[in-house]
Amino acid sequence: MGLDEASVKPHERLADHLAEDMAAVDALIRERMVSQHAPRIPEVSAHIVGAGGKRLRPMLTLAAAEMCGYQGAYHRHLAATVEFIHTATLLHDDVVDESGQRRGRPTANLLWDNKSSVLVGDYLFARSFQLMVETGSLRVLDILSNAAATIAEGEVLQLTAAQNLATDEAIYLQVIRGKTAALFSAATEVGGVIAAAPDDQVAALFTYGDALGVAFQIVDDLLDYGGNAAATGKNVGDDFRERKLTLPVIKAVAAADTEERAFWSRVIEAGDQRDGDLDLALSLLAKHGTMEATRLEALDWASQAKGALRALPEHPIRQMLNDLADYVVARIS
Repeated sequence: MGLDEASVKPHERLADHLAEDMAAVDALIRERMVSQHAPRIPEVSAHIVGAGGKRLRPMLTLAAAEMCGYQGAYHRHLAATVEFIHTATLLHDDVVDESGQRRGRPTANLLWDNKSSVLVGDYLFARSFQLMVETGSLRVLDILSNAAATIAEGEVLQLTAAQNLATDEAIYLQVIRGKTAALFSAATEVGGVIAAAPDDQVAALFTYGDALGVAFQIVDDLLDYGGNAAATGKNVGDDFRERKLTLPVIKAVAAADTEERAFWSRVIEAGDQRDGDLDLALSLLAKHGTMEATRLEALDWASQAKGALRALPEHPIRQMLNDLADYVVARIS
């Protein structure tokens, strides 16, 4: 394309490689968003689907299927399924979090209302199950339905864990494995399953998606305390203001003295936040080195993702997925 390949981001190279399949997936999504009786469904759906984003999850399904030699068309159904599940969870998340902005745009619940967001999210979940059933694969249905249940479970767990100082790193990992990594790993795993790949390759695809998803969420949580608002679409400290216990704070709480723990209890558990509290929180994260420790954990998960790829066939996509794991954590380098 006349561009130095090194200057093109890995997800952009992947998108370019999968452009024909992604165009077909987009057409399938638009077709299945249509509702004969409830015009608000395509209105709300189109708002969030059209909001941009990298479309990593459906691309991972297409990439896994191609890398494993799939020649059919159902990988597109599965990619659309994954995107519908993801979109449904975003609609529900914005209601739960009372969010007003996503990817720099007003959220659906702000433009319409909470009822519309919840019900359209339910509709997209139903559509996702219709799509996955059409593949005729019970194993695919098992993987994706389990992922949908795990995502919901992770979100419910976060409700009780996010503002409880007793939440440790194991619980945090369980939460992010549910709310984020479960769909990444399902997206890659079903790509291998639909291609009838050997069990060791399907397992490697699962491991890659799981580790990539964990790294992705850890980085997102880290960027909340040190990212660029224009790049992330979030304001620095949003998680702090929403009283979410994420990994940098969990590490700081574990290292806190009595006075520091009282501070975290006031701002996170009691929700009593005052002017200057975010700056104090940032200073405590710096004091205990929790930002760097969290960054190293994200790098370790990215390394695990790359290690899983070694069990997969030699293919141009394999290098793109390797580079994608590096890119996910390069945002914090």
